[in-house]
Amino acid sequence: MSDKVVIEWHKSPNPLAQFVFAHGAGAGCDSDFMQDMATKLAEQGIDVALFDFEYMATAKAQNKKRPPDRAPKLLARYEQVLSQLDDALPIFIGGKSMGGRMASMLACETTAKVKGVIAFGYPFHPPGKPEKLRVEHFGDISCPFLVLQGERDTFGNKTEVSALQLEATPEYFWLPDGDHSLKPRKASGLTESQNRDAAAQKTVQFMRDICHG
Repeated sequence: MSDKVVIEWHKSPNPLAQFVFAHGAGAGCDSDFMQDMATKLAEQGIDVALFDFEYMATAKAQNKKRPPDRAPKLLARYEQVLSQLDDALPIFIGGKSMGGRMASMLACETTAKVKGVIAFGYPFHPPGKPEKLRVEHFGDISCPFLVLQGERDTFGNKTEVSALQLEATPEYFWLPDGDHSLKPRKASGLTESQNRDAAAQKTVQFMRDICHG
């Protein structure tokens, strides 16, 4: 574990904060969603750090799909990335789907450094299994927690999530007609780009409020 994790930085000319942004289970930090969101955030004053979890780096090297590692291994990798950061700027952590879940779990342990957690498409439960909730640690997250969720996300849609009785409720930002990647249907009259822009703007506002709070 002593090897340094490769971090791909998307830098802002005048950054307000830095954001360690972890990928979801099926696609690495080079996916369109991760790259586009990192670019949008960097344009609005956030230094974004992208990285691949170990299983994803191996999958790319071997050019074959691999299932995600277990949570302890994912968290160790995430923590390693955090340890490589310069503390000069406020640190936020988060991710897409699984990456956001790992960030929220990490925030229960590494409280000192982390100013806030941001999850894009939080996997509240596996699709079709609403009883298998992944929210038991929410009460232990000691920093602000923002969840940007598509209204019809199969991992937790607006109706299901709004009805949850949680010990600690994150701040929710709902993307109209969005799926797990925040993408709306054509018939909604909205575009994926609009939802991504709205998500990026909300993320930056969340960080700004905390940094200037």
